[in-house]
Amino acid sequence: MKDQIHDLLQGAVQQLTRDGTLPADTQVAIQLDRTKDKAHGDFAANTALMLAKPARRKPREIAEALVAALPQSDIVERVEIAGPGFINFFLSADAAFQPVRDALDRGEDYGHAEPGSGRKLLVEFVSANPTGPLHVGHGRGAAFGGALCNLLDAAGHSVHREYYVNDAGRQMDILATSVWLRYLEANGEAIRFPDNGYRGDYVREIAESLTSSEGDRLRHPAVTVMSNLPPDASDGGDKEKHIDALVGRCRTLLGESDYQLVFDRALNTVLDDIRDDLAGFGVTYDEWFSERSLTSNGAVDQGLQRLQERGELYEQDGAIWFRSSAYGDEKDRVVRRDNGAITYFASDIAYHLNKLDRGFDQIIDIWGADHHGYVPRVKAALTASGADADKLDVRLVQFAILYRGSERMQMSTRSGQFVTLRELRDEVGTDAARFFYVMRKPEQHLDFDLELAKSRSADNPVYYVQYAHARICSVFRQLTEKGLHYDEAQGRANLKRLDNDHEQALVTAIGQYPELISNAALAREPHQLAHYLRDLANAVHTYYNAHQFIVDDAPLRDARLCLVASARQVLRNGLGVLGVGAPEAM
Repeated sequence: MKDQIHDLLQGAVQQLTRDGTLPADTQVAIQLDRTKDKAHGDFAANTALMLAKPARRKPREIAEALVAALPQSDIVERVEIAGPGFINFFLSADAAFQPVRDALDRGEDYGHAEPGSGRKLLVEFVSANPTGPLHVGHGRGAAFGGALCNLLDAAGHSVHREYYVNDAGRQMDILATSVWLRYLEANGEAIRFPDNGYRGDYVREIAESLTSSEGDRLRHPAVTVMSNLPPDASDGGDKEKHIDALVGRCRTLLGESDYQLVFDRALNTVLDDIRDDLAGFGVTYDEWFSERSLTSNGAVDQGLQRLQERGELYEQDGAIWFRSSAYGDEKDRVVRRDNGAITYFASDIAYHLNKLDRGFDQIIDIWGADHHGYVPRVKAALTASGADADKLDVRLVQFAILYRGSERMQMSTRSGQFVTLRELRDEVGTDAARFFYVMRKPEQHLDFDLELAKSRSADNPVYYVQYAHARICSVFRQLTEKGLHYDEAQGRANLKRLDNDHEQALVTAIGQYPELISNAALAREPHQLAHYLRDLANAVHTYYNAHQFIVDDAPLRDARLCLVASARQVLRNGLGVLGVGAPEAM
């Protein structure tokens, strides 16, 4: 409906341009908004105010000319000019109920654009280091990313979902070493576990699987492993130097083949757990992209060569540096260390160039808010490489903080003291977790109230929305129990009888859904949909509490059932975009 009125206004502007009322080169972005007060119509436009300056005429005169030039349309009952020149549109009675008919006709496609009508997008999200299970902090990025992808799908875009697997680098070496040390402990060696090692129970479980498959073949005496290492932090030394020396000792004693065996066992075990966990959370991917592949296929070297040829790299103290400060970063960045090893940043440059080279119209990265300083340097590298950095859209997500009562839960994968995403799902359910995670803008802090998420009350937003859907389902069950029949055709023919305020409010809310999907997708803000669904649920509950639907008057009964059936469809569609179920009974 909004699009049709937009087209009417556009036609009027074009007519005034043709007849000379407006300058021939007039360009105007028509803004059309729903009115807050029905006394001012259904939609209002400020087009006349925007055209007054180029036309050198008073806004109200332009408004009168626009109204006179509007093409005829059955959807508009009347048009009024208000204030200095606002144009208010009043829909015809038949057009006002079109959203109800549309929702019934289009079903699960209502509010959604034609697939492929938008752009080709790549969305990379979660991408947590495979060094341990996902915790509740990661869950917010998963819920936001999953909902955003669904939202972009609904808006007609072609979306490629991707997880970047950090399967190379220092943290993975520390995990592999931690696993091997636990393996030695399990095989009778008295090992002093490093301060900076990974301590979770999952590390012991991976070590046990190594013992099952390899026996004691990988065992080395503790004295050989621990002798002549730099002291650890708890011994008055440096924990970073100590763990790096331990990694080196692990590689030397095991040899490259057995070290790779331990490394891959740790990586694949954790990664498989992450895949299963995310799938259980309703999040799946089109591709799991390996960081190691960027080195093996030469992409990192090619990316650095690209920068070298453009004069953006220099050597200092034996290392290779990128001139990122010339592009707005706070300082230059190392891309190859003095020992010849590439940095994580060098891999990231190659990865983002790879994304752009794959032909996506835009790439969207969803990162933890602690990576905010990383944004300018990645964009600097893309610009310096000759790529279009504007194609990169980075969305930052604050980790959610989980509270059990007044106790704040820990999130550290290194210490092993954390609440996993799987534990959260087991306790509150996937639906509650996903809805709670997307209720606020991702860059805002979120305190996850565990007790509220489990409550069956109107204060629990996901319960409130799902209960609205279940309530409508119960109406149709009651209809069957009473031996009555729902005649949808008769209901459609009598929609004009739905004239009370509660019904009008519900019709308006249903009509807002397509606009909401479009606007939320454009803004990359799934929380808009969560808020809309709460408002729609409120309209349903208010209507349910104020009126009987199964009345003796069959035409009115069928009209009301048409209305709530369309509301049920919108609730189901919206919850589906958020990755939340729509139960028929609660």
